[in-house]
Amino acid sequence: MYSTLTLFEHAMARPVTGREFVKTAKERIQTAKTVDALRAAQALLLPLEFGLSLEQTATIIGLSKSRTGKLRTRFQRIETGVEQVKTKKGLRNHARMSLDEEVNFLTPFIIEAQNTGALHIPQLKAELERRVGRSVSTSTVYQLLRRHGWSKLAQHPRTDIEVMQAWKRMGSKK
Repeated sequence: MYSTLTLFEHAMARPVTGREFVKTAKERIQTAKTVDALRAAQALLLPLEFGLSLEQTATIIGLSKSRTGKLRTRFQRIETGVEQVKTKKGLRNHARMSLDEEVNFLTPFIIEAQNTGALHIPQLKAELERRVGRSVSTSTVYQLLRRHGWSKLAQHPRTDIEVMQAWKRMGSKK
């Protein structure tokens, strides 16, 4: 026989939703590439397949009850197309320009770099500051370049390779 509190808790519990996503959740568990994707599928599947409460599900997947509920809801919203999957690159919370605007901004500098063989970071930094209306650090400029495929700093075309190698040999003799 149930105690009064237990009857009250059962009466207040919301019915579990998302039965139409069980097959998809099972597929996502098999193909999940991130812990968050796995947990979202588990948050939906465990209550429906094994009759677990939200609190039990939260304990199993290692999250709070509220976060588990949000994951369930988000999983359903993504599967119905109401919400898109967010990637770290897509978040860009402090971005001053969209990715397309960044490409348009960088294009003249890239063309000049291809013609001259050098990309002038101080000039690029000054123009970026003018464009966004505030000062930016040099690391921001390098992050911008890295985001668009300029991950390696090229050697200046006028650098004398023989002098560089001689310098390295002298340093290694010490």
